[in-house]
Amino acid sequence: MSNYCLTLICSPKIEETLLDTVLVTVDGAVFTSTPTFTHGTAQGRLSNAEQVMGRSRSIQIQIIVTESDLSVLLDLLRQRFRGTGLRYWAAALAAEGEIE
Repeated sequence: MSNYCLTLICSPKIEETLLDTVLVTVDGAVFTSTPTFTHGTAQGRLSNAEQVMGRSRSIQIQIIVTESDLSVLLDLLRQRFRGTGLRYWAAALAAEGEIE
């Protein structure tokens, strides 16, 4: 079974709820979360200052998941975060591991 790197981009408004969802859904997962900027966000989701800057503050979460966990997590995210502008993409991993 292949592993995937799932990248989630969200508004800081839903960061904690999204992190909690990932923590309880994918057992034993190690993942990262990083403040970032998003470009190309729909104008209706931007504050006045963000419209002037042409970017919005966002959070990027990356998590390595199995194919089955990916499917389960995406189904759950579609249910819980509908209408929030949560974006995602997944890429198959050629290699991953831990250097001990």
